[in-house]
Amino acid sequence: MKICRYTHGAPSSINRPRLGIIYDDHIIDPNLCFQLDFEREGYQNYQERADHIMPTSLSKLLKTSLNPIEDLEAGLALYLFFEKLGLFHLEDHTPIVYEYDQHIKLFSPLDQIATYRDFYAHEEHVKKGFSKRNEPVPEEWYEIPAYYKGATQGFIGPDDIIPWPSYTNVLDYELELAVVIGRDGKNIKESNALDHIFGYTILNDISARDIQKKEMKVRLGPAKGKDFCSILGPVIVTRDEFENEPNLRMTATINGEKWSEGQSGDFHYSFSQMIAHASNEEWLVAGDLIGSGTVGTGCGLELDRWIQPGDEISLEVESIGVLKNKVGQKEKR
Repeated sequence: MKICRYTHGAPSSINRPRLGIIYDDHIIDPNLCFQLDFEREGYQNYQERADHIMPTSLSKLLKTSLNPIEDLEAGLALYLFFEKLGLFHLEDHTPIVYEYDQHIKLFSPLDQIATYRDFYAHEEHVKKGFSKRNEPVPEEWYEIPAYYKGATQGFIGPDDIIPWPSYTNVLDYELELAVVIGRDGKNIKESNALDHIFGYTILNDISARDIQKKEMKVRLGPAKGKDFCSILGPVIVTRDEFENEPNLRMTATINGEKWSEGQSGDFHYSFSQMIAHASNEEWLVAGDLIGSGTVGTGCGLELDRWIQPGDEISLEVESIGVLKNKVGQKEKR
């Protein structure tokens, strides 16, 4: 399933983003499907009952459901049943499905991130970064899957404008695959780590390279070089769509020109290894986000090419989709 967060029409205080399932060029609202089911069974509090089983928030569903993928599948099954009956609205005419057209606005598919960890798992990207500093890759990189913890408040979604902070002159994109954790765990073993994944999505870890360079020279960070913006979307594809860890083709185009191309499976550390390491004597919880790090060639730093205000960045990952954003103008102080 492709899971999204959407509004039909302009978002407002009463038209807030909701959990959706993209299916055959339509967006199905699983919460409303459950509402219709309870309404037809004669319950007066059909909305309350639906909210209990299928919240309109993905983060809440992940935190409360024993099996969120099965619950979402049940919502989809209800829609397919209603489709056969020709039922597409509640009694008050609220639709349970929308055409995926110009009236739909997608948001970052995960509405609340518990903890954000971004790894450094692709050797080609790591080697290029250290070579630019005239340094060898540290032996320790081959011993543990290193990561940093980033801010969770600066995430935006598809088609949102990428902010250009006033304090940086060098902005960069980073082409990454990420996983959303769907099941709590501590001291998770590699052998069952995939059971803790809810799904896969595209991550663009925007970087202020000049600031990041200064932070890393003092062996701290990144902080101001990263925390102002990361991008997620356009959807989360649930893990059951893939037999094992997927090896997906990944590309980045700037203003229609391909800059980056790689494979998600071309990493030194797998997501299973990342999850096992991160959960060593530490809880991973449903709603955590884990990035793999930049795929080889997946940023301007590696290519000595730099994005500019007004550029359109399109990150495409096979079987997931395309994450598009435009770079904003530099903020003035």
